[in-house]
Amino acid sequence: MPVVVRDKQGHAIGGLAKDDFQVFDRGKPQVVTGLTVQKRTETENSSNGGAATPAAPGAPPASVVLPNRFIVFLFDDLHLAADNLMQVQKAANELFGEALAPTDLAAVVSFSGANTGLTQDRAKLQEGVAKLHTRGLYQQVESDCPNVNYYQADLIENKHNNSALQAAIESALLCANLDRNKRDVAETMVETASLRALSVGDQDVRVTLSGVADFVRRMGTLPGQRVLILISPGFLTMTQEAMTDKSRIMDIAAQANVTVNALDARGLYTTEIDATQRGADSARALMTGSMSEYHRESTIQKDDVMAELADGTGGTFFHNSNDLVAGFKSLSMAPEYLYLLEFSPKDVKQNGSYHSLDVKVDRDGVRVQARRGYFAEKVRKGKK
Repeated sequence: MPVVVRDKQGHAIGGLAKDDFQVFDRGKPQVVTGLTVQKRTETENSSNGGAATPAAPGAPPASVVLPNRFIVFLFDDLHLAADNLMQVQKAANELFGEALAPTDLAAVVSFSGANTGLTQDRAKLQEGVAKLHTRGLYQQVESDCPNVNYYQADLIENKHNNSALQAAIESALLCANLDRNKRDVAETMVETASLRALSVGDQDVRVTLSGVADFVRRMGTLPGQRVLILISPGFLTMTQEAMTDKSRIMDIAAQANVTVNALDARGLYTTEIDATQRGADSARALMTGSMSEYHRESTIQKDDVMAELADGTGGTFFHNSNDLVAGFKSLSMAPEYLYLLEFSPKDVKQNGSYHSLDVKVDRDGVRVQARRGYFAEKVRKGKK
């Protein structure tokens, strides 16, 4: 399990030993059986940005510097809005305007298939960023009647939240211009819309997390240090299937020695409904504030997946800042110190249940970034 320990200023702390760590599985202490420390190489710290020093006339050619760090910039074109994309394109171009270190190779990729390949050619990377477009294959259509989003559909269908159901029914009565005695018709409309939103949302999450897992897996074949930077406005991962997929990604990343960093493309954002989105559309919604509440909660929860993947792989989540250039630069660097803890959970039943993890460090005033949990997946029939 990758762990990063930072001080109050956000700097990674080195010099820790195995006995400084405590790991708890569902509150039960575990025995840490091994500890490996990864330290950022001196080449990274002392890099001059890749600028070549002119050779003296008649001097022998400089020796070839082999790459030892691979950075993949994964742009989430399935969820990025047009204005978000423009901002991250501008910031990425500024980053790529500075030459990479001699030991770095980078690639610009996206979920929809864009891929520059690993290169040190900054013009090629900038061209790859410029060609990115928003795809929005699974995005909600604001004009739908009733307008049920993925978050509300999950409340209605999976969590059986009556308040969410009644709010959607009131919305259907209004947008379809139905009489109050046609409530059964409105309820049928809500059921259809909720199932559709849930199906589309589940497929969206499945495709997105599968894409992340695929890139992490493929990076595992590369030599040296591997950093995947996810540039996204975030997306909802509310179901157990999604939680299991996130756990698998962290398993793959740990085995492949890949650090996942994440950048919130929204920068500083508001959780309130803006002019481009449908607000309260019924007296009930106005009185209860339900539509604003659902929007606010879903907006906040979109951060969770990026924070979890970063914490669970020893990475960093850059958010709540409009300085995206600084974000790109900070995420392009590996943490100064990364600890890989080894432990074997005791008495774990392979029943598909979720196990929360907690890592504590015997130091005052530190912040620990570590995996939040894992799934004890069920053993398939015929296998041990």
